[in-house]
Amino acid sequence: QVQLVESGGGLVQPGGSLKLSCAASGSINSINGMGWYRQAPGKQRDMVAFINTGGRIDYTDSVKDRFTISGDNAKKTVYLQMNSLKPEDTAVYYCKAYDRMYRSFWGQGTQVTVSL
Repeated sequence: QVQLVESGGGLVQPGGSLKLSCAASGSINSINGMGWYRQAPGKQRDMVAFINTGGRIDYTDSVKDRFTISGDNAKKTVYLQMNSLKPEDTAVYYCKAYDRMYRSFWGQGTQVTVSL
């Protein structure tokens, strides 16, 4: 089993920045990829950015050039630096990890609100 704990959410004005962190514990050596999803009220949960142990990184189009995902493979910690935030980035952000068996694990979520 893998446990994920997110931190770093909050309220920020449009154009501002936030950095999210997600730390894994438990069977961390089984993790093959970690990343971030988000879910706005009334919408489905969508992938924001993901990184695997081979170094492949994927972003959803709406955050390219604004968000940067990075990670510490040894510690199985992943970060999401979010710049130039927009009101439409407002959502609950969830950390996700998957293991060699492609089982998914989720964090509890952290709220990001972009508003004046």
